[in-house]
Amino acid sequence: MPPARHRRPRAVHSLLAGASALVIGLGGLVLAGGTGAHAADTDLIVNGGFETGNLSGWTCSSGTVQRTTVHSGTYALQSTPAGSDTGECTQTVPVKPSSAYTLSSWVQGSYVYLGARGTGGTDPSTWTPGAGGWTQLTASFTTGPNTTSVTVYLHGWYGQPAFAADDVSLLGPGGPQPSPSPTATATSTASPSPTATPTDSGTPTPTSTGKPPDLPKHILTGYWQNFDNGATVQRISDVPAAYDIIAVSFADATATRGGLSFTLDPALSSRLGGYTDAQFKADIAAKRAAGKRVVLSIGGQNGTVWVGDSASAATFTSTAWALMQSYGFDGIDIDLENGISSTYMGQALHALAAKAGSGFILTMAPQTIDMQSTGMEYFKLALNVKDILTIVNMQYYNSGAMNGCDGNVYSQGTENFLTALACIQLKGGLRPDQVGLGVPASTSAAGGGYLAAGTVNNALDCLASGTNCGSYKPDTTWPGIGGAMTWSTNWDAKAGNPVAGTIGSHLHAMP
Repeated sequence: MPPARHRRPRAVHSLLAGASALVIGLGGLVLAGGTGAHAADTDLIVNGGFETGNLSGWTCSSGTVQRTTVHSGTYALQSTPAGSDTGECTQTVPVKPSSAYTLSSWVQGSYVYLGARGTGGTDPSTWTPGAGGWTQLTASFTTGPNTTSVTVYLHGWYGQPAFAADDVSLLGPGGPQPSPSPTATATSTASPSPTATPTDSGTPTPTSTGKPPDLPKHILTGYWQNFDNGATVQRISDVPAAYDIIAVSFADATATRGGLSFTLDPALSSRLGGYTDAQFKADIAAKRAAGKRVVLSIGGQNGTVWVGDSASAATFTSTAWALMQSYGFDGIDIDLENGISSTYMGQALHALAAKAGSGFILTMAPQTIDMQSTGMEYFKLALNVKDILTIVNMQYYNSGAMNGCDGNVYSQGTENFLTALACIQLKGGLRPDQVGLGVPASTSAAGGGYLAAGTVNNALDCLASGTNCGSYKPDTTWPGIGGAMTWSTNWDAKAGNPVAGTIGSHLHAMP
């Protein structure tokens, strides 16, 4: 979100001219160099050099084995991404719990990714933007206490040329042997849905399905500011009825890691003539009675809530649940912009959903850079909690240019930016109803990326039905597209409510 009280304007992400600006934080990963493997470790990858002359041991969406471009030996993998396919190849490998592993592969081509899913810890992902020759990618990880297998993957990027891979290796102690892996055959899929995602252990199975049936098919979400920054000050009761989900911004971090608290801003309360906790809670109850949902947003630009181990995850769950019970919140919104753990935040959210039950609402507002690849930690979190996730309203602003799912670079503040970036999430494993378009309510609400309400409606139509598209038109449609979000209801009111009036009306009229 743009700055709240005591928040400075967010720096704009920029791209190198004419090139992709995918800037990925790769904590714990290294490129070519030391592997950290021990002499006693064994290579667990089957057919890592593809010297069988086929894809034995691998499952690929579009891969083949060829002998024209190899790193060593006679054969190497070649896979060709498409507009709707990253050309992914995977292999599931037995491993031992609580053990260290080093994954590596030699690759050639543009935007080639190497990683592992389902490690039970921080899943590794690394990539190369491209080189004329062979480049070695290397990543290390430690399995969780209950992990007995991981899925290793290699893939390219949408619309990019074919890539090659050879000498794939996973060094570490071998795990229990599963039943023999069948020989893989190249099969084409309409969209590259990720395979395994990090699994949480020891958390109850939630009863929520992510979206209560009484919410409309296409949802309008708005952030309500618990501070005064020049936008129209509002009580919760002042938020227009067009908003189906209201995200109260923001919770505060406590001195205990993972801990949350919330206090109505005294300055805002004064501006509103003495807005009390009792009135605030009554307004939330009234919105809920009218069929709306109110959630507590966690984060903001400078919000730093750390959930990086089991203890902090448990604290997050207990304090979030206490605030939900105290104020009547239906759930929470994750708007953390300073790092996130898909594993431990996933544990916390699943435990919270189990406490809340079927009415639980979970929304997210990642930055564009956080959702460029399924290897990004935020994207991994969304996939990890897909069973309880209501909607992801990525912030299509304060971003600069970014990659679209066709491999081209698009500038913010355009319809193409909305449709081409939404396509990444839609083809990356989220359900259509879990993908929303987050836009600023006015030019005052963000440093860049504002679009007129009519342009946002065109983007929604393009994604849902293939109509009113800009120069970029996706190769498929998603009639169940989730909706839209704005920062904020306050800036919307200041501008005359174009989001509530124009985008909200359009969303609720969409089939």
